[in-house]
Amino acid sequence: QSSLVESGGGLVQPGGSLKLSCTASGFSLDEYAIGWFRSAPGKVRDAVSCIGSDGSTHHVESVKGRFTISRDNAKNTVYLQMNRLKAEDTAVYYCAAGPNLSRDPLRYPYWGQGTQVTVSS
Repeated sequence: QSSLVESGGGLVQPGGSLKLSCTASGFSLDEYAIGWFRSAPGKVRDAVSCIGSDGSTHHVESVKGRFTISRDNAKNTVYLQMNRLKAEDTAVYYCAAGPNLSRDPLRYPYWGQGTQVTVSS
């Protein structure tokens, strides 16, 4: 059975760092674009960062310079390194796999269950 599993979330103080992982089983991530999205209470699910099968990346303006997305095809895993975290980064973070690089969540048919990131002192 194919699945995506996120890990690495938790509670961190403002200014701290977390590294999220998105690991696939049952299929090879290297054939897909991978997007990280987040959903805060009362808000729609927004794109954060995405990486194409060719390694090209895109970050939304609010995380540029703070977040880095990367992939390790040998481990079938995509990472989201989050530095200088802010309270407004608090959300459930989801990874998703799709055929093309896109900020539109509707372009991604495969989703993980999400991991909670809480930034608070």
